[in-house]
Amino acid sequence: MFLSVFDVFKIGVGPSSSHTMGPMVAAARFLDGLREAPFRAHGLRATLHGSLAFTGVGHATDRAVILGFAGFRPADYDAEEAEAALAAIHAEKRVTPEGLAPLAFDPERDLVFDRSAPLPGHANGLVLAARDAQGDTIRQETYYSIGGGFVVTAAELAAGKATDEGPAIPYPFKTAAEMLEMAAASGLTIAQMKARNEAARGTADVKPGIMRIWQVMSDCIDRGLTGHGELPGGLRVKRRAGAIHEALQAERGKNLAPPHVVNDWISAYAMAVNEENAAGGQVVTAPTNGAAGVVPAVIRYWLGHVPGASEARLTDFFLTAAAIGGLVKFNASISGAEAGCQAEVGSASAMAAAGLCAVMGGTPEQIENAAEIALEHHLGMTCDPIRGLVQVPCIERNGLGAVKAVSAASLALRGDGTHFVPLDSAIETMRQVGVDMHEKYKETALGGLAVNVPNC
Repeated sequence: MFLSVFDVFKIGVGPSSSHTMGPMVAAARFLDGLREAPFRAHGLRATLHGSLAFTGVGHATDRAVILGFAGFRPADYDAEEAEAALAAIHAEKRVTPEGLAPLAFDPERDLVFDRSAPLPGHANGLVLAARDAQGDTIRQETYYSIGGGFVVTAAELAAGKATDEGPAIPYPFKTAAEMLEMAAASGLTIAQMKARNEAARGTADVKPGIMRIWQVMSDCIDRGLTGHGELPGGLRVKRRAGAIHEALQAERGKNLAPPHVVNDWISAYAMAVNEENAAGGQVVTAPTNGAAGVVPAVIRYWLGHVPGASEARLTDFFLTAAAIGGLVKFNASISGAEAGCQAEVGSASAMAAAGLCAVMGGTPEQIENAAEIALEHHLGMTCDPIRGLVQVPCIERNGLGAVKAVSAASLALRGDGTHFVPLDSAIETMRQVGVDMHEKYKETALGGLAVNVPNC
């Protein structure tokens, strides 16, 4: 099982990796297929299913598909260019992607929200079609946005998650138990094993890429800490991270604040990221957009508040976190639409706890323990965003997920790595709970806080 650190941590755009980034990627992939096709298409059509249909407007899925058809991709998204393109598409009823003739596309008519039964493969499904001048479908593909910006076709999904193309890797651990066994046998850390796996797949030097990822994360925190006003979407949710940060800075050095105020610093960093995400800004999946604040908040806390912390160890943090994220994705899910928020903020908290434990000198056993503690105490968490917006309760949940990650790492470091519940058991439990969880609690905005809190 191999999942690159740059698959787990991807630069993209808010507010959702599965509902915004994924559909944009799917549309771009569909265009790639049209460029290779022997025929010329006249127009396009998109049908959203499942969670994409129920909460697509709140997650900007409609905008993402339109922009994807226009040739936009998350990694190099430009907000000003996107707004201009959207205005032109709505006015002209067509898209003009590079390498293709103009294609008829009326967002009001050709983008359909199908709120009937979801597609069989995943809760986040969309069907994209190309039509001829008579309106007949000449090419069609079903895509599933499976969380974290990952997109697969129906055929790829049917092929099975165990499919792992590419050269063999030296440490192919599929479970945490295998990870610990290989670490013990090799004498390597989790980060070192992960680095050698990356090298075997052609990523010889991961440090520059990781530093780029951290720069985007750090910039996102900084933007969020200076942001004020209301978030878009109609809930009139006020940005809070900036005001909290200003108050914390004013209190600094007065020797009056209780020790637990450090939790407010951690929460402010995480909330800053997720307020930027909710506003449609540039974020990094970690492992998703909805949970994008947890990992960067823990890193900022470590660098800014822990004596001896150094950016020289960031590679170890990210590689360790990615190893844990890969285990969760492979054996369970990182999709809120598939398994609830336990799969997003819970996974992020486990990743952050593992990364922090690693850079603070933890053994592989302590790192596995830290990840298990963090994940265990998110089990059962529902995904119930009010009005389908990644705002309430998502923003605060990132703050608490980051605090839990720090606590989990600290507890693990106080022990010797032996513990009662293995990480593999926590991951399997999360998977089972996700299967049993009612659909209304899985990013459909049909249950939980989404229906019990007035949202207008």
